[in-house]
Amino acid sequence: MSPLQFKKLENDLWSAADKLRANSDLKSSEYSTPVLGLIFLKFADNNYRRHEEEILAEYQKLKGSRREKPISEIAIEKCGFYLPDHARYDYLLKLPDEKDMAKALKEAMKSIEEYKPELEGVLPKDEYAALTRTEQTRLLPKLLLKIFADIPVDATGDLFGRIYEYFLSEFARSEGQKGGEFFTPRSVVRLMVEIIEPHGGKVFDPACGSGGMFVQSGQFIEEHRKELQGAESGVYVCGTEKTRDTVNLAKMNLAVNGLRGEIKQANSYYEDPFGSFGSFDYVLANPPFNVDDVSLSSVEKDERFNTYGIPRNKTKLKKEDQGKETVPNANYLWINLFATSLKPQGRAALVMANSASDARHSEAEIRRTLIENNLIYGMLTLPSNMFYTVTLPATLWFFDKAKNDDKVLFIDARNIFTQVDRAHREFSEEQIQNIAIISQLHKGKREKFVELIDGYFEEGMERLFENKEKVEPVSHQLLEVLEDEAGKEAVGGLVAQWSGLKKLSELHEMYRKKPESEIVKKNRAQHELREAFDPFFASLHEGLKALDRTVRHHEKKMAEEAQLEGKRISTDRKTKALKAALEELHGEVKSAEQYFQHVRWLQDRFPKAEYEDVTGLCKLASLDEIKEQDWSLNPGRYVGVVIEEDGKTEEEFVADLLAMNDELSALVLQANAITSVIDKNLHALVGE
Repeated sequence: MSPLQFKKLENDLWSAADKLRANSDLKSSEYSTPVLGLIFLKFADNNYRRHEEEILAEYQKLKGSRREKPISEIAIEKCGFYLPDHARYDYLLKLPDEKDMAKALKEAMKSIEEYKPELEGVLPKDEYAALTRTEQTRLLPKLLLKIFADIPVDATGDLFGRIYEYFLSEFARSEGQKGGEFFTPRSVVRLMVEIIEPHGGKVFDPACGSGGMFVQSGQFIEEHRKELQGAESGVYVCGTEKTRDTVNLAKMNLAVNGLRGEIKQANSYYEDPFGSFGSFDYVLANPPFNVDDVSLSSVEKDERFNTYGIPRNKTKLKKEDQGKETVPNANYLWINLFATSLKPQGRAALVMANSASDARHSEAEIRRTLIENNLIYGMLTLPSNMFYTVTLPATLWFFDKAKNDDKVLFIDARNIFTQVDRAHREFSEEQIQNIAIISQLHKGKREKFVELIDGYFEEGMERLFENKEKVEPVSHQLLEVLEDEAGKEAVGGLVAQWSGLKKLSELHEMYRKKPESEIVKKNRAQHELREAFDPFFASLHEGLKALDRTVRHHEKKMAEEAQLEGKRISTDRKTKALKAALEELHGEVKSAEQYFQHVRWLQDRFPKAEYEDVTGLCKLASLDEIKEQDWSLNPGRYVGVVIEEDGKTEEEFVADLLAMNDELSALVLQANAITSVIDKNLHALVGE
């Protein structure tokens, strides 16, 4: 599911569900828990459905033998859930309207908890009776079941978390609360996980929200299991969260994703239910920013917070107010907590407000101590508008207690993003890998770099061949409209340019059959292969530009003819089909080229397949360089700024400018013709 498709699904689900609430007398706080419970039920059913055939086969195989097991036991082993028939989503969806839906849902939730003890008391039950307390709202649960049936049956636990978190955010916003504290965008979490690489052990999140950090850690391990070669790879997750409803959400999220661990309700400033000091292999978190009401006396003697220094106010309070003193800002309490929670070989990643990177006074002293103790592995500035509900700029902090140098890796990723809609951005999967590979190169893992580029070549070639199959039928569509010689020549030229793919395919096949064992040779071969593709795409773009010019000429000619005849200008069916076909061709070429653009992006910045400082992107700074910057950890101070060019030659710029002028001329002609028709019709109406 693409980001735009997912965004539409989120909006459609929320819009439909909230419309039902708006037509009742329910508050968001009354409505949210039962709604979230139904979303959980849908995803639990999805999970069970994916394993159902395997569960039934195992049950039949063992039935009647000494090894016979209850089907519930087999189901728990296979997917972590057992759903009796009366708890299945389709069963509930098909219940007649006259049935007591609140009672049916309560029984369904009770049975899920019965076979999943860690969910005991977590799922909503009596809330459905409250939801249906009036005749007006009696059918609400049934209508909601119909809405959430639109969630695809192949949707995984990760999508469950994202939809769940989106609903949490919207409910919080409806209540006038700060929704952004509930979750971190998936692509940001995925980048954090790709850089700290949690290959197994205990993972801690002291502000875990809905448990998204844990889900991504588990998925990272599954994706990289082959690399572990039999080593212990499972993670045990430990999370604390101060809000009971969010604790329940996190427990549901762990259950759906099959993760082992505990989530406890606690305020991490004052409580430490896991005895976190020096206990964890990995720490991942997005704590609340800029909290200023934490009691100083409650934290200043806690080794979790005071090991590297306590943030204090510049001026002392009056004697009568000293017992009420608070820390000026809790950001560095969290930063301390992450550093002190790690084992000797531990690694951590956290989201923090940009301001913390340059904070002054007592916070600057803590930062200096952390740097001098060689705990900071890297700093990464995020693009703006990455979060659903807040636009506050943020930085990722990375700790590594086993780092093998005394430098800090700075990455400025502010200009790397994919625009989801006008107000939201995210990292694409390729952008995540491109950023994470900088860290891999810094660690000397050059083979990861060439493997990533190999993957882009494979994806790009596959997409090219898929697209080549579409070029010929699209070309026929174009020829139906462009019947003159210029049109035929432009289409023929494009088809001929695609024929160059055969030679490139042969080059790629030769490259694959002769794998180089040395990184240097492999990297050189990759550069040669990429350079062979550059003229191919240049030729394709030139062919498409020729078609664009032909289409604009065709439209302009039609507009001029219509104006001479005094007719209203309208685009005929064939021309509409022509424009749609041309747009499709542009899209096909762009989708095929994107993988080679990623190759180019990486090779241009790291031509030797090894780490090097890149202006505007990354810088490996020494302790002396950081000291010169007054112990700042702001990546912008170190990486510098580069002015990116658009890559166009003067001739290309002029050609594009003229093309836009041609398009403007055609639009002016259309506007004049329409104005003439309106004027004529108006005079006819008034009888002049």
